[in-house]
Amino acid sequence: MDSQLYTINRIADIIADRYRMVRNDDEILHLVYDTRKINEGGRSLFFALSGGQDGHEFIGHACTLGVKNFVVLDGKVDEGAYPEANFLFVDDTLLALQQLAKYHRSQFDIPIIAITGSNGKTIVKEWLFQLLNPEFNIARSPKSYNSQLGVALSLWQLSSDNTLAIIEAGISRPGEMERLQDMIHPTLGVLTNIGTAHSEGFESDEEKLKEKLRLFEKAKQLIVSPKYIPSSGMLPLKPSIVTWGYRDDCDLHIIDVRRGNYTQIIAEYQGSRIDIQIVPSDEASVENAVSCWSVLLTLGYESEVIKQRMMALFPVEMRLELKNGINNCSIIDDSYSCDVASLMIALNFLQQQNQHGKKTVILSDIPEIKGDKESVYSRVAQLIKSNRIDRFIGIGEDISAFDGLFERGSLFYRSTDEFLAAAPGIDFRDESILLKGARVFSFERISKILTQKTHDTALEINLKALERNLKHYKSKLKPTTKLMVMVKAFSYGSGSFEIANLLQFNQVDYLAVAYPDEGVTLRNAGIKLPIMVMNVDLSSFDAMVDHELEPEIFSLRQLNAFLAFLEGRGEKHYPIHIKLETGMHRLGFDEVDMDRLVQLLEATDLVQIASVFSHLAASGSSEHDDFTRSQIGRFENLSGRLQKGLNYSFLRHLSNTAAIDRWPEASFDMVRLGIGLYGIGPQGEGSVLEPVARLKTTISQIKRVSDEDTVGYNRRGRLVGGGTIATVKIGYADGYSRRFGNGVGRMMVGGRPVPTVGDICMDMCMLDVTGLEVNEGDTVEVFGETPTLMSLAQAIDTIPYELMTGISQRVKRVYFYE
Repeated sequence: MDSQLYTINRIADIIADRYRMVRNDDEILHLVYDTRKINEGGRSLFFALSGGQDGHEFIGHACTLGVKNFVVLDGKVDEGAYPEANFLFVDDTLLALQQLAKYHRSQFDIPIIAITGSNGKTIVKEWLFQLLNPEFNIARSPKSYNSQLGVALSLWQLSSDNTLAIIEAGISRPGEMERLQDMIHPTLGVLTNIGTAHSEGFESDEEKLKEKLRLFEKAKQLIVSPKYIPSSGMLPLKPSIVTWGYRDDCDLHIIDVRRGNYTQIIAEYQGSRIDIQIVPSDEASVENAVSCWSVLLTLGYESEVIKQRMMALFPVEMRLELKNGINNCSIIDDSYSCDVASLMIALNFLQQQNQHGKKTVILSDIPEIKGDKESVYSRVAQLIKSNRIDRFIGIGEDISAFDGLFERGSLFYRSTDEFLAAAPGIDFRDESILLKGARVFSFERISKILTQKTHDTALEINLKALERNLKHYKSKLKPTTKLMVMVKAFSYGSGSFEIANLLQFNQVDYLAVAYPDEGVTLRNAGIKLPIMVMNVDLSSFDAMVDHELEPEIFSLRQLNAFLAFLEGRGEKHYPIHIKLETGMHRLGFDEVDMDRLVQLLEATDLVQIASVFSHLAASGSSEHDDFTRSQIGRFENLSGRLQKGLNYSFLRHLSNTAAIDRWPEASFDMVRLGIGLYGIGPQGEGSVLEPVARLKTTISQIKRVSDEDTVGYNRRGRLVGGGTIATVKIGYADGYSRRFGNGVGRMMVGGRPVPTVGDICMDMCMLDVTGLEVNEGDTVEVFGETPTLMSLAQAIDTIPYELMTGISQRVKRVYFYE
């Protein structure tokens, strides 16, 4: 995050109990906590945070990235091991980071708008930025940086150029808001929607609301809707309260909402009738817009100015997308915002991509610069250099004017049109390309020519949700328990290297695939993690060893064949994984095989056991708990015999996704996470896990049919009384089963679930949209939040695994990171 420079000596005076200083004049620009996100090590201060992983374990790695300054817990670091490093010793590294952010914020006498709520925080923040940007130089939270850590990093951005800050704050449990309030110290507060999001950590909605309102205890003004305040006695005493809503006693009294091409919102304020118009029409957008309207009225803006700016509001896209590009390229599309902070986030995501050896950045002007443009573009040029970008392309008058700041070979174009005219002569091939452009530059036009053309049906994969699900399961494990993640069957239909890159970035210990070809694909895409292959035969041994893949060995015949192969190749100590039979009766060594297995392994140095494992048959079903206990006991016995017969140790793993939660005693040395990563877990975890996949398509045509007409093959489809059907671009060749025909399946159209009509065709199917306002080209949700993957599976008496893995490869995958 960008900020004014501090010396390490000054920071030590602010936060440290004691310090070991080798150099006291090091300049600090970045606060970092993750070695995977270090852009400029030499000007970074690394905070060794504790959480899922202990940051102290990564100090050595941070040093290799150029970091020389660290905030650590007293007694946790061998100072002598890092003679060139400065160490600041504290009792709590996160609190020290927050103290530094609080101090930094105190240096600026500018208004700060703080936003909290269950939903809408980021939208309101971004809309306020658009609305207030003409008058103010604004610092704002990047993306959704609203946590205990994110707020501190957001405040660190404040600089002497800023005249206003907009900071969002989120909490997940009682006691958290006090720290955020102490850091932000807002002058004006905005409370958005209060709903069910993030309720798990609170005993009641009232407790959650009280905690959120703590943010505004010292603010001058607070904007709220009485709709979300059960009692006025809950409101903090100091701020003056500005209310909006449909009640006639609200300061901004909403009289009517009229929806059309624009949504007109009519209200009464201080005795006058006023109105605004916005493009979105959904209720959440109306509420977010009215919150922003209230802020501008409170700040004294004229109604006509507000009206003009509200009409110009554009939707906020807070996600970057990863898509397949032309000529075997990967396209990272983040072309809706452009500032230095979000550029750093996008560059971090670009660095996760290992599938190509070459990385390209296409960047537009940064239009919100108010002040010294040269210093900003110098920072951009340094970021491009420190991230080892192979090719840089700048688009815009401003960035072109500073082309001398960038490395030789960089390309510059004064407009998007100029770039598009030159693009056919630029060889984009076998590379990862980051598109980072301000909205006015219309980078969607660039994305269109670089993205591989496929039909409109798409499976969207939320990588951030996947990351949160991973974190959830990691939190259930002991620090010493390793994690293997199953990415077989194209990662349950969701992707290959796209998922593996994220898992490698998040430092899981092992990956597992079903067949060698899957492992070879990952290796060719730059995945370095150990990979276990579950189905291996003689014909694939060469590919296995050539790509350093580790086979599952489940029989004496297979083991002997692999030993003979290794001897011919001259290999020694090759890692293998021994599968034991404990009751699944699928694959694995039986108890009668154990003596011979031990003899073979004792007598050879060709292989070395990396792990011994088995598979629980019914760990998620309480009615089979006795059987699961017997499997655990059998595994302990058989793996114990193997361990006793060998003179070295190996990992043991038995737990699958369901067992991670229900059978902690079965975790052993490692667990295997599968479908839970994708948001499908045991009953009762629906509120914790997040759905990762969303399947969408579009309407090709809309037809009126009479009571006598039939729809589809075999004339099975009829609409009693007649009605309207929509033909959509998905069929059984895409993975939408024929069993969903004739009303069994439902899709979301215009916010409402509608049934299928007639048989499912190979490439399309028909929906009953009678009574709905729909148009050709409208988006249709096949599954996601509604209907859920689980509900669809239950409708045709199957499991979510089958639906996910059955989605055809012709359905394009779009990966996004919020």
